[in-house]
Amino acid sequence: MKYSRPRRGSLAFSPRKRAKDVIPRIRSWPNYKGEPKLLGFAGYKAGMTHVIMIDDRKNSPTYGEEIVVPVTVLECPPMRVAGVRVYKNTVYGLQIAKEVWTTELDEHLSRRLPLPKKINTDVESLREVEDIAEVRLITYTQPYLITGVPSKTPDVMEYKVGGSDINAVLDYAISKLGKEIRVSEVFQEGAFIDVIAITKGKGFQGPVKRWGVITLDAKHARSSKHRRVGTLGPWTPARVRWTVPQAGQMGFHQRTEYNKRIIKIGENGEEITPEGGFVHYGVIRSDYVLVSGSVPGPVKRLIRMRDAIRPPRYTYEGINVVYISTKSKQGR
Repeated sequence: MKYSRPRRGSLAFSPRKRAKDVIPRIRSWPNYKGEPKLLGFAGYKAGMTHVIMIDDRKNSPTYGEEIVVPVTVLECPPMRVAGVRVYKNTVYGLQIAKEVWTTELDEHLSRRLPLPKKINTDVESLREVEDIAEVRLITYTQPYLITGVPSKTPDVMEYKVGGSDINAVLDYAISKLGKEIRVSEVFQEGAFIDVIAITKGKGFQGPVKRWGVITLDAKHARSSKHRRVGTLGPWTPARVRWTVPQAGQMGFHQRTEYNKRIIKIGENGEEITPEGGFVHYGVIRSDYVLVSGSVPGPVKRLIRMRDAIRPPRYTYEGINVVYISTKSKQGR
């Protein structure tokens, strides 16, 4: 008689409930030391294609040869900076010490939040804050510059400004107030990034699809119920534990995928748009990023990118793309 079996499904990320917002939240940032720069960017998922490139992994058996790499296309229109925030360390963690907003706000921003009538525009007041721990920019996207996303409502989010000198970081943040930032100013080709997004929602699902529970064979089952767990747990403790796989919400969870490599960054989206456009998206008309592998979420979903917080130790020689597929993705 068998007394144990492997559990079905991972208990990670429990409870599996819907994300609070379609805009993912970034809770930690890499410890970047260097010239001041923004440590992240945002784009919209357009679809997938593939490229042919020279394998530059020295330990790979196909080193120096042409390989096919699947890539995800993210359209990244320029982001605008609405404000600057400085944080201080307290016994309760990071807290906002002071923030300054610009008066040059886009009219579309009123779709997302009520624009404040009285705002602090004195950037010099930021320099009066002592013992600054972090400097962050309040940015918002411009989806109205692209055609693939029907929404015209900007998405507002914070991004940390990294650098070795906090005074230089503050000067950089002030210089970007009210201006646009392009993705080419933040990332470089060949760099590793983390992608944070909300996965594709699948609604209310049973334990078979949600947890991978094995269905009962109709020949041996003494019940007409085949798509449910065999037991809800032992008699002791006299309750149903949270580890028991049960039906519930599946998908629409925030997920982070680490160490995605940037294959290409470009400004002319027509050079990578397939014949007929991307399915359910259309034509790329703004800046774009090709990221190796897949990315969470459906087409048109907001994708946040961040400098790799735990980059790989091995080194690469450099990106050498030979061919980018623009064949139609419409199917037959």
